[in-house]
Amino acid sequence: MKSNSKEAATVKKPGWGKLLTLVGFAATFGSAVPVGYCIGVVNSPADYVKAWCKKSLLERYDSNITESGLDMLWASIVSVFLVGGAVGSLGGAGAANKFGRKGCFLISGLLFAVGAIMFFFCRMANSVEMLILGRLLVGLASGLTTASVPMYLTEIAPFALRGTFGVFCAVGVTGGVVVGQVFSLRDIFGTDELWHYAFSFYIVLVIICYLPSYIYPESPKYLYIVKNDRESARRELSRLRGADAEDIINQEIEEMEIESNAKVQTRTLGSVLKDPTLLLPLIIVCSFHGGQQLAGINAIFYYSVSIFEKAGLSKVNAEWANLGAGCLNLATSFLAPVLMAKVNRRPLMMFSTILCASFLFSIAFVLYYIDKASWLPIACIVCIMGYIFFYQLGLGPIPYFIGTELFEVAPRSAAMSMGSLASWTCNFIIGMAFPPLSNVWGAWVFLPFSITCVLLFLLTKFYLPETRGRDPSEVAPLVSKGFRSKVN
Repeated sequence: MKSNSKEAATVKKPGWGKLLTLVGFAATFGSAVPVGYCIGVVNSPADYVKAWCKKSLLERYDSNITESGLDMLWASIVSVFLVGGAVGSLGGAGAANKFGRKGCFLISGLLFAVGAIMFFFCRMANSVEMLILGRLLVGLASGLTTASVPMYLTEIAPFALRGTFGVFCAVGVTGGVVVGQVFSLRDIFGTDELWHYAFSFYIVLVIICYLPSYIYPESPKYLYIVKNDRESARRELSRLRGADAEDIINQEIEEMEIESNAKVQTRTLGSVLKDPTLLLPLIIVCSFHGGQQLAGINAIFYYSVSIFEKAGLSKVNAEWANLGAGCLNLATSFLAPVLMAKVNRRPLMMFSTILCASFLFSIAFVLYYIDKASWLPIACIVCIMGYIFFYQLGLGPIPYFIGTELFEVAPRSAAMSMGSLASWTCNFIIGMAFPPLSNVWGAWVFLPFSITCVLLFLLTKFYLPETRGRDPSEVAPLVSKGFRSKVN
């Protein structure tokens, strides 16, 4: 198998066909960007939404909610999105095998659209319940997206482009956060009268990207290995690679045939969890996904406004500086597709995690002594920007697709689902635990994030095999002995 995969990679490298490019950008802008949008849009108009909720409850139920009750309601509105994300991730494995990779993509688009409609009309209906239900639906769509879209894109991409397509989802989510921040600014839709436009505006992207969905292909690997539909798999490969790429198509069919013979049945979530040969790769996938959140990127953005204010910026300017940090986050993420095509996963992940650990420790140290010297606020801002930059070089993009390179097709959907579940669960933990812990620990609240990065560095160094340029069937034996595996 090893020689076959190398031959497929070296004989000819199919490029960006029109259909492949269309699907890649449609999945990114129509599905991944709305995930980030729904994360980034809620911060700026929070006070206006809370005021509307209080007024709505008073008018409909004659209930004058207390400030603490209002804070709890707002926390629920924010958190139900994360709960939906966890549930959507958990159901991603079954959905990806039952409805297909393209089917999951279409389902998530429908959920996003229904959620946007609820956001837009909740004010007209004067219904807080519609707002909460909309957040739940877009959370379900987001969990399904992060569990299935990276899998869909890597399975339709040719061998040489799988790493590049694998990071599209990560780039889309990062970009969506910035777009959500922009459209929720006070100068655009972040006002008392227009906040529902901010919440729902992403539907424009959904409509544009899903309109041509009838021509999007299903994953050839899903059709060949899971559905055992050889004819349809070859037909979709022909559409993706071009009619004149018969040699490439035959090579990919040969690879799928070998993988199909090795794993003839789709693996359920339970069977994957019980299989000792899949324990280590499953731990790696879940640790990478969860560690990506526990490394504190969302907490950094939560805390950065106050840090910028400590540096002497006004409230408004601090918000714009926070948006600038988000733009840096997005701009750096655009390097990921290039890096994934050129640089091996292990050194990139180790480089990213150890530098993130260093910058997070520096942020904690500088924040603790920030009043001791006039240059320390500027140093803190530099540390934040440095952390964001190096986070997006490896720790940001790699967890999204590493499961597609560690797992063969049969157990892949279950593994991606578990990884996505770990991500949403840890995101929820950060959202709930960071504010109270920051009040108790102060600046040292960033130390656990630094320790998380160190642990991810060690996990990568000792247990992650290099996956770039290898078929998953070559990688699987390297991690089949659990923590006794020798990957170096």
